[in-house]
Amino acid sequence: MRRSWWYRLTHFDPGLRELRAMTVAMVAVLATYGSALLVEHAADLRVDVVIQAVVLAMTMARTLRGADYWNLGLAFVVVPAVAAGTNELNSLFASDHVTADIVFVAVVALSIGIRRFGARATKIGSLTVLPLVSILVMQGPFARPGGDDHSLWVALFALIACCWVALTLVVAGLLGFVEPVRAVPWRSDTPAVKSVSRIPASTRMALQMSAALTAAFVIGRVFYADHWTWVVLTAFIVCSGARGRGDVVHKGLLRALGAALGTVVATGIAGLMGRNDPMSIVIIFAVLALATWLRTQSYAYWAACVTSVLSLLYGYYGETGTDLLQTRLIEILIGSALGIAASWLILPVKTNQVVRRRVADALERLSQFLGSPDWCEPEELARRQARFDKSVGLVRQLAGPLEAIRRLRGKAGHADAIDAVRQCVRPVRVLVTCLEAHPELRTDPELTELRALVSANVTAIRRAIGRQPGPAYSPVETAGRSKAVSSLVDIDAALGELAQVFVPVREPVPS
Repeated sequence: MRRSWWYRLTHFDPGLRELRAMTVAMVAVLATYGSALLVEHAADLRVDVVIQAVVLAMTMARTLRGADYWNLGLAFVVVPAVAAGTNELNSLFASDHVTADIVFVAVVALSIGIRRFGARATKIGSLTVLPLVSILVMQGPFARPGGDDHSLWVALFALIACCWVALTLVVAGLLGFVEPVRAVPWRSDTPAVKSVSRIPASTRMALQMSAALTAAFVIGRVFYADHWTWVVLTAFIVCSGARGRGDVVHKGLLRALGAALGTVVATGIAGLMGRNDPMSIVIIFAVLALATWLRTQSYAYWAACVTSVLSLLYGYYGETGTDLLQTRLIEILIGSALGIAASWLILPVKTNQVVRRRVADALERLSQFLGSPDWCEPEELARRQARFDKSVGLVRQLAGPLEAIRRLRGKAGHADAIDAVRQCVRPVRVLVTCLEAHPELRTDPELTELRALVSANVTAIRRAIGRQPGPAYSPVETAGRSKAVSSLVDIDAALGELAQVFVPVREPVPS
């Protein structure tokens, strides 16, 4: 039966998921822009508060994607409070930039370091850094002179952004357009991702970010006093979210390439349009929408679009010219190099270690899904499936550099392990659908026995990843042809591919 366009658009087709998320984000951004512009005109304020509100709405729409009501509530507390504080920091940049630079680095490092205390703390850290990044954008041609006391106004504009983002996410979730906002108790807070070494990963990332930002501030202030923000902002973007040495090099190169390309194109467009051309505003919002949509495809697209927006914005306020283009390109390359160097040299984490840890975590979730003695109730089974999907998403974040290595070397490796984990997602969803439609399958003897065998193989692969002794992986054999049985067989086949990656091959002993 042919589905209606609304059904296809509101149900979770992976090909449309990012398009839906982009639509929701842009509704929040445009609503924030219109509301902020009205308040700014009525109160006779500077336009920088409007730009900051738009930046906050854009970044929050992604940060709060898939959040629960507790995290939405945290945004209403954290973002306006930090935004009011950044207004004071913004004034300090004009009067005592050394102190301001130190405070900026310290707060960013703290927002990363608190991730070790769990998912709620991680969300607080992510929300804290959003106003800090926004004031880097504010240091362009519309930088506020020292002494302006707009803290309460800045907090109000941040609150406007929070309201529109929360409203669009809740309404779109209720309509089934995006993942609904969940109502979960505060105690359901999940622990942070386990570290692969004695030093927590959050501590390592905080130290790496501190080093990269410190070097960026020093180089930017000394050599590019009028445009130092490009070095700092690029170093922050490259260094943030590093998941191992290979990951940061891969993303750093993509971001540098995309940022350079976006700057070249946007600077040329801004030069053709001139100062205060309304068409620049239209192009800026169009490029923001494109950036949100293409972010998951490649960081090069994201970096190109974001730097294009910044170049168009600065051009709208009069910063254009080929000499400025050359300066921006050099600063982007310097900032990228600083971010890569800090993540590579300061307490680095090997990408392969991160892969083993995250694949093991995903298999632990899969074991919880398969290993329940009574096969769970429908609601609990759906929750376990959602937790498994989330863990697979963390594994997929590591795919970029490993796939690049596989293409270069042309042989199997940890990229195959990521593919194998992803292959388990569809059969798990099919299993849940079958059990919802046919509850009697929960006690079916054939399915129960097959499920136990597959669960044992999951345990075997987890032991192999942890280099622990135990029974080896053994492929299951069954004559069943039902959809539920086939799904378990597909999961076991994916486990067999994981065994080829993680189980050591023993050389034959010569006679």
